[in-house]
Amino acid sequence: MSEFKEVTVTKAASVYFDGKVTSRKLTFNDGSFKTLGIMMPGDYKFATAEKELMEITAGECEILLAGSDTWQNISAGQSFNVAANSSFEIKAKTLVDYCCTYIS
Repeated sequence: MSEFKEVTVTKAASVYFDGKVTSRKLTFNDGSFKTLGIMMPGDYKFATAEKELMEITAGECEILLAGSDTWQNISAGQSFNVAANSSFEIKAKTLVDYCCTYIS
């Protein structure tokens, strides 16, 4: 899906890692939400509260999910799931454009 309809966009960006990662929240009519974001090249670690689906829409990265010792290569058009109450590490090799869906 390349566009979302009938959403409310939170105007203020969430800014992480000294501005190297930013995202904006989209809230749908049913109360569900996603974030759209950009990561500059670099290494990051994120904690999760809810289960997440991370879709990489542009760029290349490597991910390490909590409990794993194997890094996975992910590029534009691919996605990965992150368990609730977990974490993941990501190495953005290039500018990474992403869409994160929060799954209750």
